[in-house]
Amino acid sequence: MTRNIDNLHPEDGAIVPREQIPTAVTAGRLAYGDGTTQTFQPDGSTSYFETGRQTEGTWSVDENGRFCSFWPPTYQASYDLRWVVEGGAVVGLRFSDLRSGTCFDGRFQ
Repeated sequence: MTRNIDNLHPEDGAIVPREQIPTAVTAGRLAYGDGTTQTFQPDGSTSYFETGRQTEGTWSVDENGRFCSFWPPTYQASYDLRWVVEGGAVVGLRFSDLRSGTCFDGRFQ
């Protein structure tokens, strides 16, 4: 279930604009291809669920309009965030790590 993005109509693969990143990531739980899931809250907190284990971190948008995450005690990452669109509807988000170039998709549950 997604919130607040049903009225958006971006193209598949389009960059999520800075002002839409908070709406995009908090729209619903994301499920990744490896079976993990993640939620993002409007207050900047995030929870990652992997094989019955939950870890807590934070997310933000930097001055360049990039999505950033922090996982204590020291892991930080920055991403280009893109829309995943199928049949004209937003179904997920694509994260492209700026450091490693690794990409992964999260689909809204």
